[in-house]
Amino acid sequence: MDKGALLRYYKRKDIQDIMVEHAIDKEVGVRYGDGFGKRPDILKYPKEVIEWVKNGVTSFHVSEEKWSNPLELHSDLNRKQLDEIREGWDLLLDIDCKIFEYSKISAILIIRFLKYCGVKNVSCKFSGGKGFHIGVPFESFPSRIKGLETKSLFPEAPKKIAFYIKENIKEELGKRILELENGDFGKVKKKTGLDKEIIRYEKNEYGDDVAKLDAEPFLEIDTILIASRHLYRMPYSLHEGSGLASVV
Repeated sequence: MDKGALLRYYKRKDIQDIMVEHAIDKEVGVRYGDGFGKRPDILKYPKEVIEWVKNGVTSFHVSEEKWSNPLELHSDLNRKQLDEIREGWDLLLDIDCKIFEYSKISAILIIRFLKYCGVKNVSCKFSGGKGFHIGVPFESFPSRIKGLETKSLFPEAPKKIAFYIKENIKEELGKRILELENGDFGKVKKKTGLDKEIIRYEKNEYGDDVAKLDAEPFLEIDTILIASRHLYRMPYSLHEGSGLASVV
């Protein structure tokens, strides 16, 4: 990426302010082209953004988890110690698909399903690549679930939520993608590079096998991202591969 273009973009005060606000109580990771810098790190002041870029940083990433002091983190901490310093976590769903229009359909269905479930505070941002990140802030969750502190239910609780969402939208997701392609399984196969594994059969009321599209082999709501100290691209950070901004 051209350093001049990076500097012109990241020197914008509105971008810097949003990044600092988003980094509150979170671990920050910066990327230098193909590799990450030291961890843990934090971002507290707008001017730090441009200073990092001057020193070669190309993108900014942040944790799903909120910490009492992110700088206390290190690789030797066990689960109990992480739970003690974790203040909370945001639900972050990463839609991963190389076909942008399919990702878009998935994002719409996820947001509609969350709203159907009564969730009011839902955010969505372009990943910078070919997908979307959908978030629900920690403040939207109750402080305790079944007698346990919600802040300690990471990563099990968000993984269960992600699975629940996937199971409830998969039928409609396959239907909507197939409608986009005018019912042509061949178009989906060609775009995804997959074959028979994207087709499943269900019997109708007459006992006939009906072909349906299974989107899971090529469109994933990524639960690998839901892991302790895993980072995702910060809102409005640039993407090294596409050169695009991760716009909310």
